[in-house]
Amino acid sequence: MTSAVTIPRHGGTGTRTAVAARGRQVVKAYGSGETRVVALDHVDVDIARGQFTAIMGPSGSGKSTLMHCLAGLDSVTGGQIFLDETEITGLKDKKLTQLRRDRIGFIFQAFNLLPTLNALENITLPMDIAGRKADPAWLNRVVETVGLGERLRHRPNQLSGGQQQRVAVARALAARPEIIFGDEPTGNLDSRAGAEVLGFLRQSVDELGQTIVMVTHDPVAASYADRVLYLADGRIVDEMYRPTAEAVLDRMKDFDARGRTS
Repeated sequence: MTSAVTIPRHGGTGTRTAVAARGRQVVKAYGSGETRVVALDHVDVDIARGQFTAIMGPSGSGKSTLMHCLAGLDSVTGGQIFLDETEITGLKDKKLTQLRRDRIGFIFQAFNLLPTLNALENITLPMDIAGRKADPAWLNRVVETVGLGERLRHRPNQLSGGQQQRVAVARALAARPEIIFGDEPTGNLDSRAGAEVLGFLRQSVDELGQTIVMVTHDPVAASYADRVLYLADGRIVDEMYRPTAEAVLDRMKDFDARGRTS
């Protein structure tokens, strides 16, 4: 059985929304023989450019594995992954590292800020390492979007958890990547700080044209997305557009009920 999800057609032209990343017949398996575990089972997926996509599913469903494969952080057992028109499956380590550095942004639960650098230095660090200069106008716009203008000279220990995660968001945005992946990016934040960060991610899509893919277990976090993909047993089994927290929660309850009766 395969799992195919396509981008809907918009308007009357019959043209499809541009795709930032896609997977075709993606398989990820661990082990062999009787101990073989299939984390992703022939998944087909398109990620729309300029949209916010959330990936949800119960523990062990393959949601983080799918994100890691799409982001080039993990290899696949079979199938193909594309970033725009570039196939990343099979790229040698050096080329893959360069592609992740130049074209992909990451936001994770752990803020991964260097304690000896201030907020601005943490934001520009990936570009500094790559020997690239930040575009001042874009950097200012990103800083303004995430509301850090008055905190740029502060080190991480002088910032709240929400402010530290905003620095991590700004760091991902500042290099103008084609796509940003977030793995439970608000998992270590309280509800107020989490809402702030999710609001900034939403803004970055609406105002800056960013493409974001976020793994989450939180229906409220998923409600900030344009589209939610649901995984179960390594397959995409459902999707929802314009989600609300209540609708996402109801859908997750349905999956939990099926799991208990299967």
